[in-house]
Amino acid sequence: MRQKSGAGRRNFLKTALLASVPVLAGRAAQSETREAAAQATPTVSSSGADDRTRWLAIVERVSQPVLEAISQQKLRATMPVEAAPGQEEARQQSTHLEAVGRLLTGLAPWLEAEPGNNPAEEALRNRYREWAQRAIKYGTDPQSPDALNFGSNRQSLCDAAFLALAMLRAPDQLWAKLDASTKENLVRALDATRQIQPGFNNWLFFSAMIEAFFCKYGEPWDTVRVDYALRQFQEWYKGDGIYGDGPMFHWDYYNSFVIQPMMLSVLDAVQTVTDRWTVLRKPVEERARRYAAIEERLISPEGTFPPLGRSLAYRFGALHHLAEMAWRRDLPEDVHPAQVRCAMTAVMTRMISAEGTFDSKGWLTIGFAGHQPAIGENYISTGSCYLCSAAWLPLGLDASDEFWSAPAEPWTAQKAWSGVNLKPDHAILE
Repeated sequence: MRQKSGAGRRNFLKTALLASVPVLAGRAAQSETREAAAQATPTVSSSGADDRTRWLAIVERVSQPVLEAISQQKLRATMPVEAAPGQEEARQQSTHLEAVGRLLTGLAPWLEAEPGNNPAEEALRNRYREWAQRAIKYGTDPQSPDALNFGSNRQSLCDAAFLALAMLRAPDQLWAKLDASTKENLVRALDATRQIQPGFNNWLFFSAMIEAFFCKYGEPWDTVRVDYALRQFQEWYKGDGIYGDGPMFHWDYYNSFVIQPMMLSVLDAVQTVTDRWTVLRKPVEERARRYAAIEERLISPEGTFPPLGRSLAYRFGALHHLAEMAWRRDLPEDVHPAQVRCAMTAVMTRMISAEGTFDSKGWLTIGFAGHQPAIGENYISTGSCYLCSAAWLPLGLDASDEFWSAPAEPWTAQKAWSGVNLKPDHAILE
């Protein structure tokens, strides 16, 4: 399909969350998308094909402004920078890398996946592959107007790590397809973040993730940074599938935003060259399955989850770990892929349709359910919000996979509140 420009930018679906029809163009289609989304009420009667259609509509709605802009080297020129009062100038230094790194970390498995049988999806995927490769090319080229800031500010360690995670999740499409000079620029950019000392919390995994990237792609890497993150979090394990984000426990979604997905990914990356941390894999995976069960149970019958802790502006990025375990096909035995699909569809549909989620030009705003700028901490800006993409990992599974092909099924909270005779829930004891 040929890309239309300007006001004719395409939307993946005319009715966005409700129907499967060819790709359309125009601002009118975007208006219809918003109206359809506002009226959408996902139920467990939806088929997997319908749910995948909904997910892809959300992917396009969120991703298009970022990827289209940087593919034309216009990201800095066009992306707004919403931030806490007094933080606008500081956030200008980091927000563009945030948008690109975070968006790609969720898109990567879908970009990496083999072609399917849906021509509209394949057209969208091929376009986004090209744009993602350009994003890395222009984002790491010091001469580009869209050169991203690596190493020049503390926040860049965090979002370089999300970009590195994307590279691990899509080795063929986001690494092998790069030209030699872009690979050199990317390695140099990630190396620049090594000068930043991580915080004594989930940030340890940002440093470890950078080293995991270097390990995966044959560059010199620092085993100490990997070992420190992996070992320290074993010390911070609190029980029943939950790690502390530092020495003390506090309720938030950082086990999902960062800790458990990155822990698994770091272990994956290094295991091909050393068995030094193999002893950790069994307990880490057992805890990961338990935390996935907890996350699934936190989704209410109405498709909401508790607004607990910081960084709520990442919206359904709070489901990163549940998405990770579904993509890995490693969900707990009693948590079926179809119920996870239905629960995640309900959450994403509800959040994406909240009034004010996007500004007038389609960029994400700060908020949890709509535009709620007061909910954003000082470190939150427009680019931060694109961590919501982390919920999309199961799109890396083929449409024939059980996650997408199994009949719709109520999730745990729906079953419990409708009187289904459920088995008791138990903690894991270690």
